[in-house]
Amino acid sequence: QVHLVESGGGLVPPGGSLTLSCEDSARTWRNAMGWLRQAPGKEREFVASFRSIDGGRFYADSVNGRFSISKDIAKNTVYLEMYNLKPEDTAVYFCAADSRAGITGLDWGSWGQGTQVTVSS
Repeated sequence: QVHLVESGGGLVPPGGSLTLSCEDSARTWRNAMGWLRQAPGKEREFVASFRSIDGGRFYADSVNGRFSISKDIAKNTVYLEMYNLKPEDTAVYFCAADSRAGITGLDWGSWGQGTQVTVSS
């Protein structure tokens, strides 16, 4: 059963902005929620994560300063605000969650099905 449902993907021109949402329907505490992406022909990579216990945020170098992750605890939803998007940001973006905190890699316990983000003019 998929508990993480992403939304907000789409087509955006270079330099544009987009916000992704991920609603978690699982009735379990998540110490970490995050976003990963996979571009065509490339391996999946970490993008950003949110540590629930203290609001700590972690970013990949490639998106640091352009992307912002946040979480609405009441809605059990995590967001990824993306600014100044580049063609190389084109990928399927996956939401992920885990009971462990401070995850910045690829090893997550739960995954969403992904949402496509395409940056192109």
